[in-house]
Amino acid sequence: MKIKKQPFGTLADGTEIALYTLVNVQGMMATITNYGGAIVSLSAPDRHGNFGDVVLGFDTLEEYVDHSPYFGCLIGRFGNRIAKGRFTLDGVEYVLAQNDGQNHLHGGLKGFDKRVWTSRALESPNGPALVLTYTSPDGEEGYPGTLAVTVAYTLADDNSLIIDYTATTDKKTVVNLTNHSYFNLSAGTAETILDHELFINAETFTPVDGTLIPTGEIRPVGGTPLDFRTLTPIGARINMDDAQLKFGGGYDHNWVLNGTPGELRLAARVYEPTSGRVMEVHTTEPAIQFYAGNFLPPALKGKGGRVYVWRGGFCLETQHYPDSPNKPSFPSTVLEPGQVYRTTTIYKFLAE
Repeated sequence: MKIKKQPFGTLADGTEIALYTLVNVQGMMATITNYGGAIVSLSAPDRHGNFGDVVLGFDTLEEYVDHSPYFGCLIGRFGNRIAKGRFTLDGVEYVLAQNDGQNHLHGGLKGFDKRVWTSRALESPNGPALVLTYTSPDGEEGYPGTLAVTVAYTLADDNSLIIDYTATTDKKTVVNLTNHSYFNLSAGTAETILDHELFINAETFTPVDGTLIPTGEIRPVGGTPLDFRTLTPIGARINMDDAQLKFGGGYDHNWVLNGTPGELRLAARVYEPTSGRVMEVHTTEPAIQFYAGNFLPPALKGKGGRVYVWRGGFCLETQHYPDSPNKPSFPSTVLEPGQVYRTTTIYKFLAE
């Protein structure tokens, strides 16, 4: 196990940003920056034992600051969308930024993805770890309460990246934290992710309207293009004549996971046939957002000069349901003083 820290650049206000490299006993490597808590690179072995970088990202801090589509970063205070940038708690309406059309997305104009996190590297019993902390002041981006957040990344020796999230507040608020890594398990061999095969451990999903806000319905996946109960190529049905796919330009939906929220369980499995790489997602969260990179710019220059194409990466963001503060029937995202928000998500890498 080893951890290396190096400079990653300087922000316009003079703040120096660091890049941490975690290496486990098997040689798997993760590099993470304290700017937005972004996973910059993540190497995983293929069926022949060759390591390749399976996440999209940039070579420089400036690119993350200037035009990152949330590559690898931590999302908060609220992952996904809140309708019309408004919600009410105890009769008080809170107004947020409308940074996704008429809706609020991923914490606002300067969410956790654009904040500098306090960082501390350590050797844990499971493998090298990076602990990030950030205190979001009362009223930041319109949210109530001072929210103290800790996120721990651990690169375990079984080739799992474990993400533990905790948060506390001094005032009633809402919180929904996640990570927004874009994966391509071919490690650059395949431009798109359409041949990746996906399993999602869910019988139902939350259909959306034309602005990608859930309608409130919980709909069975059976008979729809959103049925991934068996391994299915991502591209097999992505262009079908289906209203839900048209709303998202493809897959950008929330699946209601089987099992008991709060208990760690399998949420999704992805297989990339050319390399044999497999990624399993395990989580305590009630849901997962599968996003197929439908809004990626068509020719975005990434690491090593590689051009990322449309649908060149996919996201599997563990979460509570979008717009939960405005949907009383959805699992609550309310956090009160004295409570501890605590969730865990594991991205485990294998090869077949």
